[in-house]
Amino acid sequence: MSLPDRIDPRPPRRIYRWDLDKTYLQTDFESLRDLFRTAFQKAHEKVAIPGASALIRELAEQGDSRLCIVSGSPKQMRAVLEEKLKLDGIQWDEFVLKDNVGNLLRGRFRALRGQVGYKLPAILESRVSAPVEAEEVLFGDDAEADAFIYSLYADLIAGRVDERVLSQVLEAGGVYPDDAARVHEAWKKIPIADPVRRIFIHLDKLTPPAHFTPYGPRVVPIFNYFQAALVLLADGHLTAPQVLKIAVEMVQTAGHNIITLSNSFQDLLRRGLPLQQAAIALSQAMEGPNALLKAMRPMPDILAAFSKRLAALGTQPPPPRVQAVDYVSLISHALPRTHKGRTLKPPT
Repeated sequence: MSLPDRIDPRPPRRIYRWDLDKTYLQTDFESLRDLFRTAFQKAHEKVAIPGASALIRELAEQGDSRLCIVSGSPKQMRAVLEEKLKLDGIQWDEFVLKDNVGNLLRGRFRALRGQVGYKLPAILESRVSAPVEAEEVLFGDDAEADAFIYSLYADLIAGRVDERVLSQVLEAGGVYPDDAARVHEAWKKIPIADPVRRIFIHLDKLTPPAHFTPYGPRVVPIFNYFQAALVLLADGHLTAPQVLKIAVEMVQTAGHNIITLSNSFQDLLRRGLPLQQAAIALSQAMEGPNALLKAMRPMPDILAAFSKRLAALGTQPPPPRVQAVDYVSLISHALPRTHKGRTLKPPT
């Protein structure tokens, strides 16, 4: 009996798509000076947002997922960004960066800041080769057009957006004809399915969560990655011990404490996220035979604070209802920002 030359990896059951700047990395490019400083940072000088690397590592533990990164950073930063990810213990399957030099040489100045014509074709083309049954969770931020692009992507492959609306959006978004053609070509190759389970938007600019209400409950704005971990526990992507490990890392390395984590938990409850069972699972994990978790301070105190917040909140509001997204009216969300939006303090 002959053995196969190679063993193909099993197809992914879940796909996690991440942006980098302001989603995974603490990045500041509000001014030209900040932009130059970011461009010349070495890998060890770049700082991940607290909890982000721990979350990615825990999501990869199941062994049946793919990590796909699509970043607006220029291709010239690939080496330093890859080195940073390796330093953080992150393994990826796809890593797409923006060809800003090519855009400049071709006089495509709108593409330098525009995101729809860059990210939408990139993630659609990635989906073409994915198993139709593979679920997806997407991570972005409020500094760009991630909520708009990710939601449009999800509704395109689910058959909820027609060609007329797509063409209107691409035209209004200033997408160049060749990029628009890539969108249409990739979209037509993808079997209709509804794989996108969650879209997390890291509130780097502290945009009020209500700003994202038009996108429906699939989009979850988060102030930190402990909030994402709680929702992913409720959704079945993480176990309670994994969430505890993420919380402990955030406490021990990023200055979080009982108050910030319990306030983050309560913030999600106030927004109608169904997390009661997640809180019960966390309590049970602490009561189980895993002595290591019991020794992880201050987790017992944090869980006690969760119980108090649940009791104080009383009856939880119902989750937001699913709704159709009007992408034509929301196109302004996809255009490059020319001024700073309103700010809001995160849970502290």
